[in-house]
Amino acid sequence: MAKLKVLFVYPNLFMMNLVPPAIGLLSALLRGEGYEVDVFDTTYYQSEGAFDSDKKKEENLQVRPFNLEEKGIHGKNTDMYADFRERVRSFQPDLLAMSAVEDVWGLGSRLLAQVRQYNVPVIVGGVFATFAPNVVIQDPSVDIVCVGEGEVPLLELCRKLTTGEDYSRIANLWVKRPDGTVVKSAMQTRVDISTLPMPDYSLFEDKRFYRPMAGRVYRMLPIETHRGCPYSCQFCNSPSQQTLYRFNKAGSYFRKKNIAKVHAEMTGLIKAWNLEYVYFTADTFLAWSEREFDEFIEMYADFKLPFWIQTRVETIEDEKMKKLKEVGIHRMSIGLEHGNEKYRKEVLKRNVTNEEIIRAFKIAEHHDIPVTVNNITGFPDETRALAQSTIEINAQIKTDTTNCYAFTPFHGTPLRELSIRRGYMKEDAITQCLTGEPVLEMPNFPKEQIKGLMRTMPMYAKFPRDVWPRIARAERFDAEGNAVFEGLRKEYVARFFTGESVS
Repeated sequence: MAKLKVLFVYPNLFMMNLVPPAIGLLSALLRGEGYEVDVFDTTYYQSEGAFDSDKKKEENLQVRPFNLEEKGIHGKNTDMYADFRERVRSFQPDLLAMSAVEDVWGLGSRLLAQVRQYNVPVIVGGVFATFAPNVVIQDPSVDIVCVGEGEVPLLELCRKLTTGEDYSRIANLWVKRPDGTVVKSAMQTRVDISTLPMPDYSLFEDKRFYRPMAGRVYRMLPIETHRGCPYSCQFCNSPSQQTLYRFNKAGSYFRKKNIAKVHAEMTGLIKAWNLEYVYFTADTFLAWSEREFDEFIEMYADFKLPFWIQTRVETIEDEKMKKLKEVGIHRMSIGLEHGNEKYRKEVLKRNVTNEEIIRAFKIAEHHDIPVTVNNITGFPDETRALAQSTIEINAQIKTDTTNCYAFTPFHGTPLRELSIRRGYMKEDAITQCLTGEPVLEMPNFPKEQIKGLMRTMPMYAKFPRDVWPRIARAERFDAEGNAVFEGLRKEYVARFFTGESVS
């Protein structure tokens, strides 16, 4: 019997993101059972307007200048859709499996429409499919939607496709029948992530292992230590995953991989791909117990590779920062999000004081750990005056880089529902955060004001207050405002982006 063939489809923005760990993991599982797999990855295609979110971040001073071309990495000039049609024609898959976040769902849908004539079954999974399954299943190119984790359902689907059995009752799957009706199966219990195989990244081009960090380009891979997050931010999908899993009696979505498994995975990945840098994907990396954290520190001392983490203010402690520094932490991202304590607590459900925020950043500074601070503006009911509090607290902390993104009302998040109730967006809107464009239509905080603050937040954070009137002028997108912005931008790079990092 011929091997079942699965073609993964990964719609991605131009030059954006590390290799996707979900596809690496699913590939390892399928190959472990003898299936043949391949991937179509859109990362280097210059079609679709070739929006380069990395370069946009560089222009807006959110990351240090970098040059991927120094590693010989260039975009592709061929037609993405024609190449996809040819890949499907030549590979002749028995199943197309697409993983997509909300930002690129439109691109993914257009790709799938290109190959409908081949009559290959299509399954779509990922966070967007989980929280907007009704949207995805209505797409004429989609046959199956995976709601929740896909490791077990995808394997079971492939087994049944191989034997010709009915697959409409597999847990987590919504299956569209020929008459258009949809069979919606219950969710399965969460998987034990410590039992999963090491991800298989051999599907991807070698250049996909290179990513910029602090102005340099490293050979880098993502490594999963946690899945989900124990916190309840109202703008994030992770707490919604918790709610979804508990509602369906599928267990707690938040879980941690045991340290022995992390060690084995790191050992294998470093050896297989000659890694220079480790990117830990956890939403809140320091959501360990004291024992688990100490185990991690002891384990990581074996590797001594630079690494990046993301965590929260509440998890920053002096002794932890000291130990992380000793084993090679290179950079850390911390979500501040909003500077107004009342708004942050009542609307965002982030119950931390400004005093605690400032203390945490001082601890990181004391241990010489470069930090990127993440801010969001354009939240529902926010105003430019309220956003000023975010500027004020950013001016009180010392960071290496400062980010400011537009609030993105993702499907499945409480703040999306609030935005719809307020009339700030349409219920059927598909949002895009990676393009940096605000979504909400708020009369008290117009999109142009939000965009102006997004591009100037790093300047407010670093320049002294006597420069702030010039920065305020740079918030406007007229000829004078753009000229002031470019002048300040050049000055910023010269003053604050000399050397690899500033702690």
